[in-house]
Amino acid sequence: MPDPNPNAELLRSLGRLVRGLSALFWGLPVALIVCVETAKTETLRTFNVFPPVIVTAWLLFGLWQLGYFQKQERIWRSALDRAKLLAMVNVGLSPFLYWWSQVPNNPFFTAMIGVLAVSGLLFLGNLNLVLYRLTAMLPDEGLRHETKHFTTLNRYLVLAILAVGGVLFVAIRFPFLLPARAEFLAFAGAGTLWLMIFLVLLPLAMTMALLWKTKEVILDSVFGHGH
Repeated sequence: MPDPNPNAELLRSLGRLVRGLSALFWGLPVALIVCVETAKTETLRTFNVFPPVIVTAWLLFGLWQLGYFQKQERIWRSALDRAKLLAMVNVGLSPFLYWWSQVPNNPFFTAMIGVLAVSGLLFLGNLNLVLYRLTAMLPDEGLRHETKHFTTLNRYLVLAILAVGGVLFVAIRFPFLLPARAEFLAFAGAGTLWLMIFLVLLPLAMTMALLWKTKEVILDSVFGHGH
């Protein structure tokens, strides 16, 4: 009789893959909301550093679940390991959101918030690369083409957001470089965070859509039901 263990192991890895995709789908918007609320409002500050640490660790957990699938594929593992590294950086930096909210004029805390913002955007870009590598191993041709198109677009959007953020940072920190626009930059400085969040929403929404569709394709094709 054929050994059933390989099939059982594959089903377990696919189950963890679906669990990881679900964790990432729900974790991305929750992480954005919780991190912004911790930094800018009083709502979550009574919980100290724990809310941002929990939600960023949630994303790391989702990636860890993906790691049980196709461990022998080097390209897939390489993309996943880079995303995990960035997720761990995000977890390590997330307490600075609370500390900065308590001492917003501290230059070190402000710098760490900037590093966290860049790391978060790089994480989103690398997550799209993880999805691209994942769907390349799945049998759904339509999903592969769609994912290739939208993950490429998302990564370009992330690069554009990083570029815009860099320009705004330089312009606000060094207004003498653009003296004719100094008053505008002073006015825009307070809304920079909300502008960056607005720009992030488009690639975030498309990434969530790809996560959900990939999960549903796996459920439909492997387990025979989509829920």
